[in-house]
Parts: sequence; structure tokens; C-alpha cells
Amino acid sequence: MPGRRVRRFLTGIGVVALLVAAAWLTVEPHGPAGRLRERLPEAIARAAGLAEGARPSGAAAPGVGEPGWVAAENRRPGTAAWHITRRGPSHAIEGYADRVSASAGDAVTVYVSTTARWLHVEAYRMGWYGGARGRLLWRSGRVRGRRQADPSLWPGTNMVQARWVPSLTFRVGDRWPPGAYLLKLVAPGAQRYVPLTVTDPSSHDPLVVMDAVTTWQAYNDWGGRNLYWGPFMEVGTRSRVVSFDRPYARGDGASDFLHGELPLISLLEQGGLDATYWTDIDLHQHPELLLRHRALLSLGHDEYWSTAMRHGATVARDHGVNLAFLGANAVFRHIRLQASPLGPDRQEVNYKPASARADPDWRTNRREVTTDWREPPLHQPESSLLGELYECNPVRADGVVVQPGSWLLAGTELGTGSRLPNLVGPEYDRVMPSFPTPRGVELVLHSPLRCRFHASFSDVTYYTTASGAGGPSGPPAPLPVQPQPLRHAAERSVSTTRALHGGQARAARRAPSSPPHCSTAGLPLSRRASSDR
Repeated sequence: MPGRRVRRFLTGIGVVALLVAAAWLTVEPHGPAGRLRERLPEAIARAAGLAEGARPSGAAAPGVGEPGWVAAENRRPGTAAWHITRRGPSHAIEGYADRVSASAGDAVTVYVSTTARWLHVEAYRMGWYGGARGRLLWRSGRVRGRRQADPSLWPGTNMVQARWVPSLTFRVGDRWPPGAYLLKLVAPGAQRYVPLTVTDPSSHDPLVVMDAVTTWQAYNDWGGRNLYWGPFMEVGTRSRVVSFDRPYARGDGASDFLHGELPLISLLEQGGLDATYWTDIDLHQHPELLLRHRALLSLGHDEYWSTAMRHGATVARDHGVNLAFLGANAVFRHIRLQASPLGPDRQEVNYKPASARADPDWRTNRREVTTDWREPPLHQPESSLLGELYECNPVRADGVVVQPGSWLLAGTELGTGSRLPNLVGPEYDRVMPSFPTPRGVELVLHSPLRCRFHASFSDVTYYTTASGAGGPSGPPAPLPVQPQPLRHAAERSVSTTRALHGGQARAARRAPSSPPHCSTAGLPLSRRASSDR
């Protein structure tokens, strides 16, 4: 039955959502997290339906977009050559591309600054590939190196920009599968990355994997400034606008991709889940494309969202598309995107609450003021989409199970009170009864912790929302899909969603109107979610 297959697929996603943390954490091999990690590839494979209708021996490998294409892609030979082996001195080589994503046939221009006389570029698609986690798709010829100009600083907004001349241009090949790519800049004695997402606008794959490049850029302090601080870590000299026209300072040029997203991508591709890839900029530009898919997977720290992004995700959810948020602090900041000399949506605007009245849109269009979503003049807490909201950092705590009968934990042998070591942190979300949430938010994990000397909880939750129809009791009537977003409370942990066809969701522990011991006395929310942290 089609409905049964959807449930199996998305339940498998739910298992991934809670258990993928085991891939990121050091765990006891025979402990609960270790057992979960051990069974994860099989669970993912079952969820994707790979065990059903297996392709006959000798059959041609499926093409991109056909069922099983990700599994076939990951059977290709991989390589560990994507690793940085020689970092070299600071600024020995660094670069950026004129676009965060590209499709087959698109031209991509790379801007590189190096102290070396020559360099070349290698393009790797990142996945599983038998544990190598990368496949080489392309290598450029030798390119002349040059030391590019120092960063430019725009007065007023403190935007930092690298106004460089192009180093090389290439086209994304027709045989480059959709995915998360690393362009490796290689010079004698120095190497760095430039991230690039290859998209397929025609895709109807079940899952959309989204790279959170707006959050990467918000924290990018290349040139000495980001949306949080300026020189000497001073808040007052921070940027109000950040530009994608500059390298990433973190992650050898890959920002948060290597530690925040690649582990999950590798795990999903190891299990053969058919997915297409895009960035949150693509969601901003074409939110209508989300309606072609079953689920959107936000990989980790995904803090900065535009109006178009949030509206697109909400509309898709209400039309049966599942949402999966894998980190705390999601959908927390409101941003605008504007063009740079290199193209549209290359500059990211965020004034934050302390400076919101300095945002030009405070006078012209208050619906687009770039403050926190929960703050005036927006008054749209992220909990209305997620079911819970960001509270505090930093923290480290075990995850504690309170609803072992949840569909999410099926087959895990976890019981009430079971602990998943170090699952929560460094940030966390929780249910707040004083903030709006969708109806029927249910707790799966409710984990005690202390943050800044105050006791609180981190919550794993999910909820069901009707997509135009209710779920009557008794024999189910033919109804539209009802998505069940699950929201996890730790930056390195996860959340997910489930869909049901008709009927009613299994009884689970409801989030109480006043969760146990959840008082925020002594620590105002405005301080917990510091606007300039």
C-alpha cells in the first residue's frame, strides 16, 4: 500500500533523526547509543525501501532521480584525497565562488588569493563511498597564482568584502550528481576548501538535504568581522551586513560543513536514501520547489532564515511536506538577502534586536526588520513552526527518554529514563508554555540540565498538524498527508517528521501546559537568547 510505504520511509527518517547523534559522539560500543549506531544503516535502508524490489543482477545502474540512484552513486570508487594534508601558513591560499549552488551546465567562477606561483582546483562530491566519503569529479589545469587585494570595509554596515579578480571559471558537468561538494584549492605547500552545492531543479526525490549557508556566513569572521563581533571581539564594531563575496575563515574554508553536516550526509548516503541537495538560499529563491518532495532535512545549526524561507517551509508543511530540524536554535534570526556585484542574494542583512531600529526597514517595511523572529516588530516566535524554541547556551547534558513507546524509538530497546550520553549541547531548545506552538506537541526526550547556573530542560518533541482534514477515529477515511515534525533540542542532535494517511496518531506523552521544573525565574528569556551572543 502506498500509505504503508510512506510511513516506513518517514519512520526510518525518524530513527535517523534521533540516532545520528551516535555518529557524531564518542559512545560506548555496547551502550544504547552504540547499539543505535550499529543498526542505523540497516534501518535507513529499510526506510528507503531498498530491500523491496531489488534491482536484478546485471541491470543498469539507475540514473540520477531514479529510485536507488544514491546507493548506486555510493558504489562508485571513492577517495580520501579530499582531505587537507598541507594547510600552510595563514592566508597562503584561500578563495570563494561566485555562487553557493549551481546546476548542470552552470558556470562557476572561483576567486583565489595565494602566495604560491600556481594552483589547481579539485572538485569532490561528498557522501559515503565505502567510508572514503568523497569522489573526485573534476580537476582543473594549472592556474597562475596571485596575491589578491586586502579586504574592503563598507562604512555604516561594517560589511567585509573581498573584491578580487577571477582566478578560473568552470562549468558543472552533466555527470556531476546533485550533492554537497568541496572544491579543494591546491598550491605547493598549502590547501583550502570552497564549498559548493550542486542542485537539480527538476528533482522529485523524496528527501531534500539543505546546507545552512546563511548561518555559516553569519559566523564567518574572515576579514575580522561577522554578525557577532568586530576587531578584538567587540560587539559594537560587528557587521550589520555580511557578504558571500569572501572566503570562509572556519573549517579550512568549508565553514561548518565538515563537522556539522558531513557526518550526517555520509550516514544518509551510506543507507542509500534518495535525496536531492540545495542550500537555504535555494529555499529562499524557489520555495515552491519544496512541494515536489516528501521531507526537508535541515542538517544542523540553521539559525538565519528569511521571510521567504520560513513562509515556504510553513506552506509546504501545511501541504503534507515533512520538516526535519537537526539542531537547536533553528529559525531564530530574521534576515534579508540583497544583491552583490557578483549576483543576487549575495549579501545577508541582520541588525539584531539591540540595533533593530537602525535597520532602514524599520521606517519603510517593518515586516522585514532584521531582528530575532520572536522580537518586535515581528512577534513570530520560532516555536509556532518548530513546536519549541531556543533557550540557552553553552551546555552539555545527557538526553533522557520519557516516551519509549514513541514511533521514533521503535526497535531501539530504550526505556523510560534511558540516557543518551552527551546528546544535548552546546545549545538547546525546549517547550515554553508561554510561547505559541502548534497543537498536540508531544515529548519524546525531556532532559534536565543547567545553563548559566540555572536549571532547565532540553526537549525532543514532535507534533501532528492536519493538512486540510482531520484524523477521525475508527476506520480511516482517505485523507491528505498529515506531517509530524519532530524537533530535537541539541545542536549536534536531531529532529524529524512523520506522515500518516488518515487515522489518528499513536497516543504519546503530551507536552504539559507547564512542563515539570521549567520555570525561567531568575533568567529572563531575553538574556537566555542573548541577541549578540
